[in-house]
Amino acid sequence: MPFTVTDVPDLPAGFTDTFTSHTVQTSELTLHAVVGGDGPPLLLLPGWPQFWYSWRLVMPALAEHFTVIAPDLRGMGASDKPATGYDAATLADDMTELMTELGHERFAVVGYDLGMLVGYALAASHRDRVTRLVGAESILPGLSPSPPLMSDPATNEFLWHFAFNRLADINERMVAGREEIYFGHQFATKTARPGAIPQQAIDVYVDQLRDPAALRASFEYYRTLETSAEHALRWRDEGPLTIPVLAIGGQHSTGTMPEETLRLVATDVTGLVIPDAGHFLPEEAPQELSTAVLDFLR
Repeated sequence: MPFTVTDVPDLPAGFTDTFTSHTVQTSELTLHAVVGGDGPPLLLLPGWPQFWYSWRLVMPALAEHFTVIAPDLRGMGASDKPATGYDAATLADDMTELMTELGHERFAVVGYDLGMLVGYALAASHRDRVTRLVGAESILPGLSPSPPLMSDPATNEFLWHFAFNRLADINERMVAGREEIYFGHQFATKTARPGAIPQQAIDVYVDQLRDPAALRASFEYYRTLETSAEHALRWRDEGPLTIPVLAIGGQHSTGTMPEETLRLVATDVTGLVIPDAGHFLPEEAPQELSTAVLDFLR
């Protein structure tokens, strides 16, 4: 499956009347993005282990007020999957090139999970480009405290994949051919309610990770966390973000942690916890997330 807008199942009614797939050639690689709507540009950055498709339930409401750009980061979906370049700073540079090629010099950013790391990197390293930032369901490596190795069972269940994903190569060997077990477990254990994400959507995410290059990239995001942490510390020392920032957590996931984290690096932060939601906010609570983003950006 190529994972463009015409290749994935179960999109909202009329989705392809508004949104189309675009490919953009940057200085290093070809990136894929789904674009639609009318108004100021709004960049939606996906989380791990997903791609643009995770935003499908949120995009129609946002497109009524914004030109929505939902890309696949390098290594995801229909974008190229090179061997290197998976630290947050490089991913942010990719996004600035993408937006420039699409004709957008200044834009708002919404990022969740991995997308929050990239969103902060984008706002901190390209301060003239980002007008507002929404970050959800993540920490910032280098700035957020690391839990102890012997954590309580609930914390261990929630975070154990960080250590596993950063291994040199045995993780790829263990997961290859068993992608539905490993990644299916992530979706099964990090939602507030069993079955909150339909199995057909999980199958789409798992299918993209059967590509060895995509599987490798999914771990490279974690193997480069030390580099991302070094950059985050440098950007913090350069001064806090002064743009408005909205930090969102799910009640049954990170809660107030995104707000506490982003207050370390920004001066104008609004916090929000979405009730009865787990980690996968764009799919577990699309209406609540859409409303929060629209209220903040308009």
